Parts: sequence; C-alpha cells; structure tokens
Amino acid sequence: MRKRDELMSVPDILAELGGISLRTFYRWREIGKAPVGFKLPNGEIRVYRSDFDAWLESLRETDPRNGRAA
Repeated sequence: MRKRDELMSVPDILAELGGISLRTFYRWREIGKAPVGFKLPNGEIRVYRSDFDAWLESLRETDPRNGRAA
C-alpha cells in the first residue's frame, strides 16, 4: 500500500513547472511524456507528488564527460 503522499492537481503541476501551458501538459499526456497520473471520476487528473518528483528527476540531463547529473 502506498504511504500517504500529496496529490497534485494539474494547476499545481503547471505552477511547479512555471510557464508550461495547459495545452502543453495535455499534449505531453497524449504522447506519454507527462508524469504518471490518474483520472478521477469527475475527469480531473491527479499526480502523486512522489511520482511528479521522480518524473522531474528523470528529465535531468547528464554530463557527457562523467555520466552524472549536470
């Protein structure tokens, strides 16, 4: 069972990313590039904070000289 984790709404995610439009976020979902989330019965999307953080970390570029995060 998942330990208690904050649920983020799409507006929360957009605020965290600063400057990403709603259209861009939904496009990312369409092509499988957005953080893993789930849809509530009312159609709203939620993402666990831990999944968002892991997704964001996965986007970090690595330094080609040593393979570590830049």
